[in-house]
Amino acid sequence: MNHNAQIESIKNGNKDAFNKLILQLEPKVSATVYGMLGFCQEAEDVGQETFVRLYKSMSQFRGEANIETYVTRIAINLSLNELKRRKRRSFLFIRQDKQELENYMSGSDDQKNQETKELVNNAISKLKAGFKSVVVLRLLNGYSVKETAKILQIPPGTVLSRLARAQIKLKEILTPQMENRHG
Repeated sequence: MNHNAQIESIKNGNKDAFNKLILQLEPKVSATVYGMLGFCQEAEDVGQETFVRLYKSMSQFRGEANIETYVTRIAINLSLNELKRRKRRSFLFIRQDKQELENYMSGSDDQKNQETKELVNNAISKLKAGFKSVVVLRLLNGYSVKETAKILQIPPGTVLSRLARAQIKLKEILTPQMENRHG
C-alpha cells in the first residue's frame, strides 16, 4: 500500500494502517530524536509523542509534504521543545547509556570504531540546537539540503551555513579528544 492510500485508510479510521505506518516511520523518528536528545527517557517520550501528534493531525494532513518529512518535522519540533525545557531546568549533560548507544550506532564491532562513534555522538550532543538539528537531519539521517530546509522551515543557505559552522565546532571539540586517544 503506498503512503497516499495508507493515509486515506488511516483518515477513514483504519488503526492497522496507522500501526503499519508507525513501523515504517519509526527508524527515521528514532534516529532524529536520539540524535537530537541522546539516549534518555525524554527521547523515548518525545518519540511516542511524535506519533500521538501525527495521529491527531492526520485529518489535517493534505499531502503537500512527504509523510516522512512531515513526521520528521514533528519529531524535530518536539525535540527542540525538550531541549528548551532542559535549558530552563539547567541540565548541562545528556545522560547516555553506553549499551543503548552501542545498539543504536550501527556498524563494526571494532572497539576503536565504537569509541570514535561515541566521541562523535557526544560532540554532537554539545552543539546548540539549531546546529544539532541540521547535523542530525543532514549527516545522520541523510536528508538532502533541500529536504532539511523544508523540515526545519529555513532557507537552504541557512542549512549550509549552519552545517559548515557545526562541522567547524565539531572539529574543535573532537580534535583534542582524538589527539589524546592516539597520543
